[in-house]
Amino acid sequence: MSHIVIDARIRRSSTGRYVDRLVEHLQHVDTLNRYTVLVQPDDPWQPSAANFSRADSPYPQFSFNPLHQFGFARQLYRLEADLVNFPMNQQPLLYFKPVVTATMDMTMLRFTRAGRHSAFYHAIRMAAYRFLFWYSLKKSKAIITITKFVKSDVEQHYPFTKGRITVTYCASEPPLEGAAKQLASVRKPFIMHVGSPFPHKNIERLIEAFAILKSTHPRLQLVLAGKIEQYFEKLEKQTQTTRYAKDIIFTGFISDEELKWLYQNAEAYVLPSLSEGFGLPGLEAMAHGCPVVSSNATCLPEVYEEAAHYFNPESIEDMAEKIDEVISDSRLRKELIRKGYVQLKKYSWRRMAEQTLNVYKKAL
Repeated sequence: MSHIVIDARIRRSSTGRYVDRLVEHLQHVDTLNRYTVLVQPDDPWQPSAANFSRADSPYPQFSFNPLHQFGFARQLYRLEADLVNFPMNQQPLLYFKPVVTATMDMTMLRFTRAGRHSAFYHAIRMAAYRFLFWYSLKKSKAIITITKFVKSDVEQHYPFTKGRITVTYCASEPPLEGAAKQLASVRKPFIMHVGSPFPHKNIERLIEAFAILKSTHPRLQLVLAGKIEQYFEKLEKQTQTTRYAKDIIFTGFISDEELKWLYQNAEAYVLPSLSEGFGLPGLEAMAHGCPVVSSNATCLPEVYEEAAHYFNPESIEDMAEKIDEVISDSRLRKELIRKGYVQLKKYSWRRMAEQTLNVYKKAL
């Protein structure tokens, strides 16, 4: 029996679903090894299996502060783990025992975002991030990626990783529970997107494509769902002076019942992203019977295969044309919906956990 530690401090964040589902399903597939799951002190998570336990870790998920680096490394050493699984590349520099690293994608290295920081401070942070990214891959006994595209991407930029990477696909969630609830500001017909409009999400081009669509679909709305924060605020200000501002709906945070209604009633879910590691939102749309119109960038054709209608994300005209084809052709819409349900069956969180357990065994 080995002692495996899983860093799940990121569990409740928007990017934490991977490690959350990993921990959930490992409790069903591995009853032999002993696990310690690191969570934030205010995280309510509790284990459901006897061989799993929680340990509070008060250190920030992303920090280059020497006190945080030293403190987190000290906590890991005290746990006396045979193996530590990090679901991200940010790891304490002073921890030298065996680790497995999951690399979601390389988006942050290509599309940096300063946020509210100064350009100088952002440059320092990114230099540190790039070093930690390289260092985490260099020291890992094994590396996990969530698509073949990301595997190839990592190997191309870091050739020393070849032979150490295993691909374990993510999966979609079941359809949202509860009765669907319409938003007062939204009317049919509409197209939609869910998530923060970070630069690589390419929402500015989607808005421009929407303006083209309005010439042939004058009643169409564009619904952008997600918590209003810095990037949404900036985008909303930019669209206020556009001709079709009243038909671009920024919902802010919405309930599962409201999101369910959007998925079930949208003409299409549009994913214009320039870079993704897996593309879960498209699969979630498929789970609700919503046709997907997707960028052909990075891993998306690998994950969606024939279940999406693709466009060049750097061409506003091509984006508008492909969206128009889906919302104008009921036969194409029905075919995409059918293929979406088929595509969903190819992915399983339990299988992901089983494959990850095999990675642990090899690393140990």
